[in-house]
Order: sequence, then C-alpha cells, then structure tokens
Amino acid sequence: MIKNDLKVYKKNTRKSEEIFKKSKKLHVNGVHHNIRFFEPYPFVTKASKGKFLIDVDSNKYVDFWMGHWSLIFGHSPKNVVSNTKKQLNKGWMHGTVSKNSIELSEKLSKAVPVAEKIRYASTGTEATMYAVRLARAVTRRKIIAKIDGGWHGYSTDLLKTVNWPFKKSESGGLVDDKYILSLPYNDLERSIKILKLCKGDLAAVIIEPVLGGGGCIPATKDYLTGIEEFCHNNSTLFILDEIVTGFRFRYGCLYNTMKLDPDIVTLGKIVGGGFPIGVICGKSEFMNYANTSTFSKLNRAYIGGGTFSANPLTMIAGNSTLATIKNSGNKLYRKLNNFGSDTRKMLDKKFDGDVNTTGIGSLFLTHFLNDSIHEIKNAADAARCNIKKLHDYHFHMIAHDGIFFLPGKLGAFSDVHTKSDITDIAKSTDRFLTRFKK
Repeated sequence: MIKNDLKVYKKNTRKSEEIFKKSKKLHVNGVHHNIRFFEPYPFVTKASKGKFLIDVDSNKYVDFWMGHWSLIFGHSPKNVVSNTKKQLNKGWMHGTVSKNSIELSEKLSKAVPVAEKIRYASTGTEATMYAVRLARAVTRRKIIAKIDGGWHGYSTDLLKTVNWPFKKSESGGLVDDKYILSLPYNDLERSIKILKLCKGDLAAVIIEPVLGGGGCIPATKDYLTGIEEFCHNNSTLFILDEIVTGFRFRYGCLYNTMKLDPDIVTLGKIVGGGFPIGVICGKSEFMNYANTSTFSKLNRAYIGGGTFSANPLTMIAGNSTLATIKNSGNKLYRKLNNFGSDTRKMLDKKFDGDVNTTGIGSLFLTHFLNDSIHEIKNAADAARCNIKKLHDYHFHMIAHDGIFFLPGKLGAFSDVHTKSDITDIAKSTDRFLTRFKK
C-alpha cells in the first residue's frame, strides 16, 4: 500500500474508523462476509443511490462492486423502490404461497429453457448446496466435481479448492470432503482424465461459465461442451452455476449462447433485484425428485425452502427488475457490454503489457502480470499474478478518486454508469502509474 494513499484514506474516513472499531468489538473481524474487509479498515456506508455509495464521512464513491454484482440498474432504481413499497403495505413476509413467485417463475421459465421446474432459496450458497444434493439423490452417487478456483458459496459440499494452491479445504469443520474433486479450468484433456477415475461414483459436475471469484475468466465453449458430453454419457448431472452470469449479458443465461444442455442451473443476484435470492431450476425429470408426494424419504431430495424463501418482497423486486430488463430490449446489454469491452481495452493499453484484463461483457478484472505469468487461462494463473499490486491499485482509486472496487475483486458496469466513468478510471489509472513509479 502506497503511504500517501493510506494517509489520504484515513484523513477522509475518520468517522468510519471510529465506527468500525465498534464493529470489531461486536462482530468477527468487524464484518459479516470475509471479503468485505480490507486494510486498514473498510469505510462504513450510510446510503446508496444510483451509481454512488455514500459513507458516514459523506464521501461519495462511484460503485463498481454493485452489491456483489447484483444491481444491474444501480442502487435503488425507481421501479424496484416503487413496487417494493407497495408490497410492504400488503406485507413482506407471508409464509404462504405467493402470486409474486408464480409471476417471477413464469418470466424465468421463458428466459431459461431448462427451467422446467423451479425452487427458490434465499442465497446463492443455498442454491448450489441444493443442486448438488439433488444430483446425489438422482444418481445415488456421492462425488461432486468442481473447478479449481470455483466459488459456489459457503456450502460444506463445495468449500474446497477455492484459493491457491487448491490442495486443501478452505475451512475446518468440513465432513467427507474426499467426495469433492477439482478440475483444471479450460483444460479439457486433464479434466476428462480426472473424471474418468471416479466416473462410477460421479454424481455431478458443477461449473461457472465465467469463473467469478477465481479471476473473472470465461470458459471456452469447447471446454464446457466436452465436460457436458462426458456427463451425459456417464449419467452424471451437468450443473451450471449462473448466479453471477444469469441476466448479466443477455436476457437469460450464458449457456444458451453456447448451445449447451445443462441438467440443472442455479441463479441469484440480478434475478432478485438486489434482494436475497437463490434459484434452483432444471429439467422436470430431475427436479421432481424434490416432490415429497411422489418419492419416499430414501429417494427424494429436500431442496429449496427456508423461512424467507420466495418471500413476496424479493419476488416483486425480481419481477420488477426482469420486467425492466425485458422492456429495454437489447439496448441495455449493448451499452453495458460495450462499456466492459472498452474498459478492458483501455486498461490493457494503459498498463502497456504489464496487465491482462480478463472478463466478458460488463465484467472486468485487471491482473498484474509477472515474469512467470503472461496469460490468464485459469484460477492458477490468476493466483500467481501480483495480487498485492492489484489491491494497491484499487485502494488508490478509493482513497484519491472516489472510485470503488472491492480491493482485489472484479468490477461490473450497471445501467447508471456512463462513459465518463470509464474516463475517470483511465485518469485514476494514470495517476496510479505515476505515483507507483515514484
């Protein structure tokens, strides 16, 4: 961390520092999600609107984190605010069947062809947890294969090989992680070799079509097609985690553009309009294993559920968001995808070969290369880059220019961003390069 950046940040965030001291006394490390902490302390947000976060010291930050990338229309868009206010007057928690959930599911089933049947949860973690439970119930097998660097939430079933060097579990307290295998991303030959070794007990393979937390790295079509083919030939379920990518680049999922045929898809983030949601959807023949009226205890899978699943407030926020996306036609995605493409090109040019900016559409992440890494194809490549310099770069933008990326994490454009925001990133980058060289 550059000394001047630290000095400026601490001067500008004195109230945040004091409040965060209280938070550390009450909460583990002062936060409720590990990634939200950054040195010396995260600023404390008091409000958000449009593209801005406003902290307790009244600093305004142009936000590229956008609620873990869930806010495609920015903070507090008018239609979501208006419709959720109306719902509040009707009740925000019924604990019964909601018409709002039916309306949202109708939208999803039309936009996501595999969504023949749907179940809601409250988080993406729950969605992926239920997806692999379902796969085990359907196949009567135990092993789940995931990707090195793949992040599918905090589920015990999947909390392995998330961080480099991808050899150890990510937590104590895990049970039977021997049933979790990990595959090298975008390396089809090696992945198939690993899968063949356990094919007799392989319940499912779960993959993000864009590796989010692992480096914002798109999978190749050949890789996904090859894994899918192996799964279908082996009676193994092919699960796509589109929690980040669903409705991010188009109205629907990314898998449609690659002519893939997944068995189960998980969704979240944008689908909830910024409210808590997880979605498990898929082919009826598999999803029906959750039907307690049809299957016995030993054969069925409990999936979905939870006190707040499909609550009317989340459902109306999701309905409002998807309706607005649908009504915008291709205009929204054309704008956001162009912003992302322009930014990736601009950053690569600014750093003149010292970085590789990965991503697709409106997502982007800048990797600082070194002598051993010249191209980012997977999470191992990303992990061997200069992560400290990336944190310094992001912190510099926070401290001096009011531009917020969660340090070390990818950025996302939303509809409230403009071309001027790309210009501001470029100017901040120039200042970082000047100061860093000094």
